[in-house]
Amino acid sequence: MEKSNKINRRKFLELFGCSCCGMFITSCATVPITERKQLTLYPESVLNRQAARAYEKFKSKAKLIKSGSDLDNIIYVGERIQKAVNSFFLKKNLTDPTKNFSWEYVLVDNKKVKNAWCMPGGKIAVFSGMLEISKDNDGLATILGHEIAHAVAKHSIERQSQAMAVNLTAQVADIFLGGAINRTRNTVGRSTGLDIFQLGIMNPFGRKQETEADYLGLIFSSLAGFNIKKSVALWERMRDAHKGKEPPAFLSTHPSSKKRIENLSNWINQIILEYPPMKN
Repeated sequence: MEKSNKINRRKFLELFGCSCCGMFITSCATVPITERKQLTLYPESVLNRQAARAYEKFKSKAKLIKSGSDLDNIIYVGERIQKAVNSFFLKKNLTDPTKNFSWEYVLVDNKKVKNAWCMPGGKIAVFSGMLEISKDNDGLATILGHEIAHAVAKHSIERQSQAMAVNLTAQVADIFLGGAINRTRNTVGRSTGLDIFQLGIMNPFGRKQETEADYLGLIFSSLAGFNIKKSVALWERMRDAHKGKEPPAFLSTHPSSKKRIENLSNWINQIILEYPPMKN
């Protein structure tokens, strides 16, 4: 009887593995420009609707700056990058990843927060504290280019899909390992306060996306005609603003400021040559 159970278990795992592989292969997409393969199990239309609702809720609760030169500059820089992205994909005769976006920009009145983000579908927020880091429109282009790149590369869809795949695989594997994965995860979590899945899978995955967004964002800023050489100075200011506050690399979902500065320095000249400003 025990032998029969082992055979059945093995057959089930083989079938499950094959079915999962088939599902993952048919749910793969390619990130524009970098051509990195990514998992896309989660529907973009659903995520965009969810993001739009969350954005409206955020706007209703946040203290927004609704007029003035700072907001005007954010919209101006963002729209220049939008148009450059549209023109680039049109010129290359490629599908524009932003064709279903409803772009929107808000400026949040909070100088303590040095941050910006872009929800799926082009819903962008910039906190006023970030303007102390950006300094000018070229710096702002580095920030917005990075956030727009996240949306263009469908990173939110990828993260949702990755989480679904990890949870599904772990749950099924745990059944056949007698709960060993969950016990180990709980034991490590209680003793260290850390989640082994977060550290081993999701955090490195996040850093990969952030690096890709840095690269694509630099390209989009260059296509829009901004001075991407200033991106290094921006990240030096960001590093100084967060001095002593950055977590160790293995705990972070973002590359360190030092690593980002190194990457940008290596990419700038090549991007200027390969992705000059788009002509209207």
